[in-house]
Amino acid sequence: MESSPRSRALATPPLADANPDAIEVLRVWAAPGSPAQVILRTTWKDAGAWGLLLVDLARHAARAYTTEGEDPNATLSRIRLVFDAEWDRATGTPESLTP
Repeated sequence: MESSPRSRALATPPLADANPDAIEVLRVWAAPGSPAQVILRTTWKDAGAWGLLLVDLARHAARAYTTEGEDPNATLSRIRLVFDAEWDRATGTPESLTP
């Protein structure tokens, strides 16, 4: 039996329930053989805040990979290597998901 998209969504973090001012700013869905689809809110007046968020995301990912036996420093290095390669030579162009 196929699961519904809702059952494949991640759980809502505690901050979302604890703070009525909290909002979701980023959602990413991925499927094998397809580009990831991203929905986001600009949220912050200073776009540089996204740089902070991207670094935080990389560090969270590195920590998550430790549960699979990966070294967090090696994971961060790999993330940075691919980030820089994608920055220098993009493999795709973002497309709007809204009309």
